[in-house]
Amino acid sequence: MTMELKEAGLAFGERRVGRLRRANGIKPVRTRRQKVTTDSHHRLGVAANWLDGDFVAASPNQKGAGDITYVWTSEGWLYLAVILDLHSRRVVGRAVSDRMKKHLAIRPLDMAVRLRNP
Repeated sequence: MTMELKEAGLAFGERRVGRLRRANGIKPVRTRRQKVTTDSHHRLGVAANWLDGDFVAASPNQKGAGDITYVWTSEGWLYLAVILDLHSRRVVGRAVSDRMKKHLAIRPLDMAVRLRNP
């Protein structure tokens, strides 16, 4: 805020800006940094792109897509993995965990197989 005031032509010090901010009840908004979960510098193989951008399926159980996302909660990070049937756009498998481990990806696949029996 001090730098913006200086750019506007007003010469106020940081202490004065802080004192005026507190006197007027202006509090800074703290934002959390985005959690980095992707490691692009690994030696593992990269999965083939079987769909090649074609996300339309002619019938159920032909094509599926999955994703893992994370949400900040009051208790920490929560990870959600889902598998979608691209024909019906229905979630056919899901899993939630407080850790991103291999079971987070395997459980929705097992659930999708049990539900749809492809």
